[in-house]
Formats: sequence, structure tokens, C-alpha cells
Amino acid sequence: MSDALRIEPAQMTVTAGVAVTFVVTNGGLLDHEFYLGDAMAQAEHEAEMQAAGGSMAHDRSNAVAVPPGQTKTLKFTFPAPGEWLAGCHVTGHFAGGMRATITVTE
Repeated sequence: MSDALRIEPAQMTVTAGVAVTFVVTNGGLLDHEFYLGDAMAQAEHEAEMQAAGGSMAHDRSNAVAVPPGQTKTLKFTFPAPGEWLAGCHVTGHFAGGMRATITVTE
């Protein structure tokens, strides 16, 4: 993740039912988060984050908050094929394009 509001790689392909470990590094000077969910979940989390002042208080089963210069891992199993997103919802980041598309295959 970078302060240019990008998640790299911007596109990923994973297999449903297989645990994936994401190694998430914040290479910038700003706080970032890595939140997994479909488009609806991303919209709901965006609203939640904005209501909370733009920062995630704690890690979740589908998300990690990554302070500047740190690396965290997130192990997640996608339940079924489809399209998911990884996004950062610190104020203005998702709207600025800080997201990646995750294609989940059979």
C-alpha cells in the first residue's frame, strides 16, 4: 500500500475454499487499512469508517489496519467464486482509488 492511494497488485486471482495469506505492507507515511469484501460490504464499511472519524480501531477477520512502515498478515478463505475487493477506507482513500480487485475462482 502506498500514499499514492494504491494497493499493489491491483488485480489478484485466488481459489475459493483455499486459505490465502495476504502480506500487507504500508510503505507510506499515512495510516492505511486492507479490508476484504464485495462491493456492498465495501460501501457499508466506507460509511462505518466515515462515521467513526476515518480510522479503524482494531483488526478484524477480514481486515487489518496497517500503520506507516509496518507489515501485517491477513489469512482469509474466500467462501465461493465471485468478485471481491480489497480496499482502504481511511478518509478519502477508497474514493481516491485505493482498492484492488480479487477474482475468486472455483
